[in-house]
Parts: sequence; C-alpha cells; structure tokens
Amino acid sequence: MDVGAISVLVRDFDPAQVLDLMQLRCVTNALFVPAMLGFMTRVPGAESRQFPGLRSIVYGASPITDETLLAAIRVFKCEFVQVYGMTETTGAITELAAADHDPAGPRAHLLRSAGKPFSWVELRVVDANGRDCRAGQIGELWTRSAQNMKGYWNKPAETAATITEDGWLKTGDAGYIDESGYVFLTDRVKDMIISGGENIYPAEIENVLASHPAVAEVAVIGVPDPAWGETVKAVIVPKPSQGVTAAEIIAYGKARLAGYKSPTSVDFVSALPRSASGKVLKKDLRAPYWANRARRIN
Repeated sequence: MDVGAISVLVRDFDPAQVLDLMQLRCVTNALFVPAMLGFMTRVPGAESRQFPGLRSIVYGASPITDETLLAAIRVFKCEFVQVYGMTETTGAITELAAADHDPAGPRAHLLRSAGKPFSWVELRVVDANGRDCRAGQIGELWTRSAQNMKGYWNKPAETAATITEDGWLKTGDAGYIDESGYVFLTDRVKDMIISGGENIYPAEIENVLASHPAVAEVAVIGVPDPAWGETVKAVIVPKPSQGVTAAEIIAYGKARLAGYKSPTSVDFVSALPRSASGKVLKKDLRAPYWANRARRIN
C-alpha cells in the first residue's frame, strides 16, 4: 500500500525554528541525531510545548547520553526508536524499539542499548585476534548481511582491511552483545583510551559528566601522559549563566567513576566541533595534544 506524506526539510538546523515547524506543520514522525535533540530540549520553554500530532522520533548516528534522551522524552512525549548503522551497511542494522524505552521500568537499562539486529542481519563481537567474544565481553562489532557495501570505490586495500573473505564487515565500533541479544556500544575502537594498561571508553565517562547540572555538552578524549601513556581529558561546553570549575568537574567524576576513568584535566569551550551529521569530531579535539607525536594506540 502506498501512503502519501509531506516531508519537512530545513536548510540549516535552528533548534527553536525546528520546534516551531513541528508544531506548525503538525509533524507526525521525525528523525534526529542526538545533538539535535539536545539542542532542542535546551530551548527556553521547550517542555511546555505541545506536539499533538507527533507519534514517534527515530534517533541515531552517534551516542546519546541518558540526560539527553530523558530530556527529549519529557519534551516530545512520544515514542522513541533508536537505530544503529553506518554508511558501509547502507542504513540501520539494529533497532531499539519504542517498547524498550522504559526509563522507570524493568527495562530501564536498555536505554543504553542499540537494540537487536534485524532478522536478516548477522552480528558478532570479536577480540583483537578475531576470536568470538562471550556474551557481555567487549570487542569489535562485525556484521554480515545483503545490505553491506561491496567495497570502497577504487580502494582495494581499504576494502580488504574492512571486509573479511567470508563477508564480515568490521564496523570499528567497540561493544558487546548481552545474553538476550541486545547490542551495547561502548565507543569507536579508535576513540578508546589506554591508560596504564586499562581500556577506557569515553562514552561511559561522557554519560556521567553530562548529568552535571552545569554541563550542556561534553566530549572525552585521551591526551599524552608521561607516566600512564594516556590520561583522560574532558572537553566541556558549560550551560549559560552556570559557573563551574575544572576542579568541580574532576571531583564530580571521581565520585561516580573508577579512579582511572575520572578526568584528570578539563577544557571549557563554546562549542564542540561536529560533522554535518552531528557527530563530534574527536580527531580535531585530540589533534593539538598529539601534534608531533606518534600515537601509540589505535
């Protein structure tokens, strides 16, 4: 059956303008990246707005913090669906259904999951030696399905490094699959921090620091350390009119994280560098600290 519908597109993303359009055009279904949801929830008066036609919001393309997701649920009061995929998989390969968005119920822990693979998608998690990981063990996510790309155009070496001979595509994402088949992504493999031999995944730290009342946005990176190889740095966009110091952020992290995961330094910035799809460009954040160094990991 064919169903007619109108698509509402904007040339540039202005949070307040998009909220106005959603009300004016009575938008029924929407797709946003987490950064957009975060910006819209911080528009003054957002929680008092009404979106009577809104049925669902699909989100994906980058990690979302608990703080952002819960704020979006309060503002939009509709069903939320998370999808996970990448350009190389030509779209989504997993889905966290609306029923699994259950902040106060028995499935609350699933808010940090990317959901389950679609029926035609195979997933596995492998260690650094290409061996399958057990349930709950962190490794690199590999996927195989008919929707995977054939390869990179005129780049045979990159293709061979990304797709195995038997068709498994290496996503470059670190995570695990639990005993119920839900996928939990911890971070990009290349963004993992190794400090004193310990593997540290920035997304976990970002999720904790994002709950600080003075933090609007946060990105965590690894920076050089003479003793530990790398150490954790938080780059923070503070909320307007809310003063906060680096010492306060570090203390906040220490009270909620294992000692080796807590930030040892903090930078405050007016905005985080992002790609056109809203992903934080951590390579740009890391670049000044690793200039003229041969980074020893990933």
